[in-house]
Amino acid sequence: DDFVIWAAVGIVVGGRTGYVLFYDLPRYLANPLDILAIWQGGMSFHGGLLGVILAMILFSHSRGIRTWSLFDVVSAGVPVGLGLVRLANFINSELWGKVSSVPWAVEFPNGGAFPRHPTQIYEALLEGAVLFVLLRILTHRRLKLARPGFVSGAFVAGYGLARILVEFFREPDQQLGYLLGTGWLTMGMTLSTPMVLLGLWAMTTAKPA
Repeated sequence: DDFVIWAAVGIVVGGRTGYVLFYDLPRYLANPLDILAIWQGGMSFHGGLLGVILAMILFSHSRGIRTWSLFDVVSAGVPVGLGLVRLANFINSELWGKVSSVPWAVEFPNGGAFPRHPTQIYEALLEGAVLFVLLRILTHRRLKLARPGFVSGAFVAGYGLARILVEFFREPDQQLGYLLGTGWLTMGMTLSTPMVLLGLWAMTTAKPA
C-alpha cells in the first residue's frame, strides 16, 4: 500500500517528463507552462517506466527490500494494467494504426474515412495477455523468482519486442513522423530497442539469491 503512492508519483512525473523530452520538446520549450497541463494529454510509457524504476529503487532502499526482487514482483503484474490501458486507447480512438485492408481493420471516429489497423488491440494482446502469461509461467512456484532480476528482465525485453513489432503497423506521432527519413523508424522503436538489450542483460546475469 505504501509503495502505490511512490509508484503513482513516479509514473506521472516520469511519463510526463518523457513525453516532453522525447516527443514534443520544441513545443514545450516555446511554451514551458504547457508542461503542467497534463489534462491536455501527453504521457510516455518509456518515461513512466524510468520514473517508476527510480521510485522502486528509492522505496526499496528506504525499506530495506532487495531492489531486484521488488522489480520482479511488480513486473509480474504490470501487463494487466498495460492491457487495460490499451483497451482504453481503443475506446478513446487514440494511437490507432496505419490505413489497412485487413478484415479486422477499424474506422476510427477521428482517423479519417479509412479503415486502420487496431494497433491498440495488438498491444493489448501482446503487452497485456501474452506477456502476462509468460511472466505467470516464470513466477509459477517461484520458478524464476529465486533469480532476482530474471522476471523483470523478461518483462522489459518482452515489452520492448512487442512495442517494436506493433510500431510497424502503428501511425507515427504526427509531430515527429518517421525518424532519419527512413519511412519506418519511429520514436517508439528507438526507445524500445535499449529495453530489449537491458532486459536480455538482466536475464543473463540474474543469479540465485
